[in-house]
Amino acid sequence: MDVPLILTQFLDRAVTLYGEKKAIICDHRVFTYNQLNERVNRLSDGLREIGVKKGDRIAYLAPNTVEMLEGFYGTFQLGAVMVPLNTRLKPSDYQFILNHSETKVLFVDQELYNLIVPIKDNLKTVEKIIVHYHDGSCEETAYDDWLSNHSSEAFDREPLDEQDICSLLYTSGTTGNPKGVMLTHRNNYLHALSAMHHLRVCDEDVLVHVLPMFHVNGWGSPFYYTANGATQVCLRKASPDQIFEVIEKHGVTVMHMAPTVLNSLLQYYEKHVPEFQQDIRVVIAGSAPPPAFVTRVEKELGWEFIQVYGMTESSPLSTISVIRSHLKELPLQEQYRLKSKAGVQLIGSEVKVVNELGGEVAWDGNEIGEVVIRSHGVMKGYWKNDEATMEAIRNGWLHTGDMGTIDEYGNLEIVDRKKDVIISGGENISSIEVEGVLYEHPAVQEAAVIAIPHEKWGETPHAIIVLREGAEATEQELIQFSREKLAHFKAITGVMFVNELPKTASGKIQKVQLRDEYWESIGKSGRFVN
Repeated sequence: MDVPLILTQFLDRAVTLYGEKKAIICDHRVFTYNQLNERVNRLSDGLREIGVKKGDRIAYLAPNTVEMLEGFYGTFQLGAVMVPLNTRLKPSDYQFILNHSETKVLFVDQELYNLIVPIKDNLKTVEKIIVHYHDGSCEETAYDDWLSNHSSEAFDREPLDEQDICSLLYTSGTTGNPKGVMLTHRNNYLHALSAMHHLRVCDEDVLVHVLPMFHVNGWGSPFYYTANGATQVCLRKASPDQIFEVIEKHGVTVMHMAPTVLNSLLQYYEKHVPEFQQDIRVVIAGSAPPPAFVTRVEKELGWEFIQVYGMTESSPLSTISVIRSHLKELPLQEQYRLKSKAGVQLIGSEVKVVNELGGEVAWDGNEIGEVVIRSHGVMKGYWKNDEATMEAIRNGWLHTGDMGTIDEYGNLEIVDRKKDVIISGGENISSIEVEGVLYEHPAVQEAAVIAIPHEKWGETPHAIIVLREGAEATEQELIQFSREKLAHFKAITGVMFVNELPKTASGKIQKVQLRDEYWESIGKSGRFVN
């Protein structure tokens, strides 16, 4: 009899083989896998009591905590769907996502509850709000009290099919409103098997959750580290000093993070020079770093640098950049150059770069095409958006919208984003959304937003503005205007004023030309914006 690939099996394995092992460290609390399982059972029992059924959406707005992590398994035992929310959005964003997803129950951390208060009366389907770390300042149900009133005994699970949706993750695209990516149990299960192999996950690992769990379930890490009985450290706020503190205190061996966080660790290291005895590997997802960055991590910190590439729609990882055995005779600098690329496909994934006719580009590192992916991780589709699904998945291939090249060794390198999505500090920003806000300013006649390099954030949004005749506005005024209207990480950081924007015959603004003109304006010096 076939066993369906259901994510709850991962926690079951950890409980069976590592039940009394230290599993989760959160603040000053420590939980074994048995204790985590008991909390998960209480959560499932409580959800069933308030009427949650298979297929219902359960949203979480929380930092990296045990309460967030146990939500995945507690939700899945009922066959419900987890909707992790980005903690850096504005109340209006949460209103859209919660209503669009038709969320039934919302779990929210006390420190983030103020983001829900302004929209609470506008939530159409949310029947109950439960607050983690409740401090008595709001009228909602306190999580700890609620959890303690329910049974920790083995939960009578809902029967599930591996093609059932487990997660609904909202991601920004090139349109203003985010799209809900439907991932199935099978998507995440097979992705976990592949990722744990390539990242060499084992029961001796100690992971610190630096990357927020709302990012594609923290890039799936709660699944494959749990399956292997690893110890997991939750960090509410991932500041450099806190990260280095837990690395030393708990013997951390592996971390997943955005390039900006790693950059902050390098800066901290320069001033404090901490030393560690254990081997540490750091998994980086986001904008490709320069080879010099890889060199610093491996030579100064002594950590192993692993670059990966993926997207929410592919569960997410599709490639990994490691030096294969037959290439280890290459000069060290060339190896660092290869490590800074997106790399080669993971087992279970097919990754190609294709031209406009659908043919593969030459393996010469020069010919540019679109990155397309076919794998067990590719999403079921976008929630309530068949048109966008059909546009993204064509003939069985996920069209990423990322432009790349393939070098002579078969390594993928991302060179541009076809969709003009800006990646700042690991967060996706829709240029069209930012432009829409700028158009609300009375002095703005036309606006285009492009990505420009930034030393700290990798990229930031930069606006090119045509002012209305007779109107005036300063750069600082428009920056402040965007910060008032958008989550701060989406706000523009600079402005260039022009008389007109380049357009195609059909009237579409030519952003490629704008980017070229920007580089020309700074003399192609490659200097970063501060």
